[in-house]
Amino acid sequence: MQAVNGAYARHTGGRKVSNAEARRIAEEVRAPWRQGGPAMHATTEHNVPVAGASARIRIYDPAPTEPKAAMIYLHGGGWTLFSLDTHDRLMREYAYRASIAVVGVDYPLSPEAKFPLALDQLVEVVGWLRSHGAALGIDPARLAIGGDSAGANLALAAVLKLRDAGLPNATQALLLNYGAFDTRCSDESARRYGGPDYMLTREEMAMFWGNYLRGPGDERDPLACPMHARFEGLPPVFLTIPECDILTEQSQEMAKRMRSTGVDVTARVYAGATHSFLEAMSISHAAGRAIDDASAWLKEALE
Repeated sequence: MQAVNGAYARHTGGRKVSNAEARRIAEEVRAPWRQGGPAMHATTEHNVPVAGASARIRIYDPAPTEPKAAMIYLHGGGWTLFSLDTHDRLMREYAYRASIAVVGVDYPLSPEAKFPLALDQLVEVVGWLRSHGAALGIDPARLAIGGDSAGANLALAAVLKLRDAGLPNATQALLLNYGAFDTRCSDESARRYGGPDYMLTREEMAMFWGNYLRGPGDERDPLACPMHARFEGLPPVFLTIPECDILTEQSQEMAKRMRSTGVDVTARVYAGATHSFLEAMSISHAAGRAIDDASAWLKEALE
């Protein structure tokens, strides 16, 4: 992770850059992370109509057999950075190891797109796959949704919104990788894991929340900050929790609150791992174990 931070520093020279430049740098720095990994039987892209616009999705299909279960996946990046390409290998790994299709969603980024635009588009993508998935070889009765960091926030919020709309069975499993569930971060967490040797600082997280939310009122909205939600009626949940991350305490608290309302929760902590460790599976043994664990869980949850 120090090498990644060093690469960012070399590109920026310590100067503040525009969002467009930050995104270009992020794509370049993370390009090696997508190299290698399993080949897919087919990779296709489709435009899904959403609220007068369209959302691009990319479907990773690991094998010719169909219909197959699928996971809708949302990349992280503080609602501000990253793309289907930065998370290409991670999605291929889940598809191959869990023997499911993985549907990446190219959601609109902040601050250009404020809450709840990305969430609303995601909910429409879920509905579209439930109606049209069979034509794409996907079994609409076996859908999971997942994501990392800001993507985990969106995944959980989508399930909450679908539940509140009277569709508690729209998805059958929920994968939450080091999610951002609350604007608050404790001083202890920031002191231990918010330094230059780690992947995410309190200041960066505050900037990302500022990009995503419309104003202070959104901090109390459970669809923006899911830590404030009620969790009854959610599908089974798997939480991937790196030990050394300023968001670790949020995942641990989320697991506790979900269990207290009867949700079937599996939470795994990976020793020594930092934020974003899953995307570094080519150099991280912990990432390989975590992807295997979640894939085995997904396979069972979607049977």
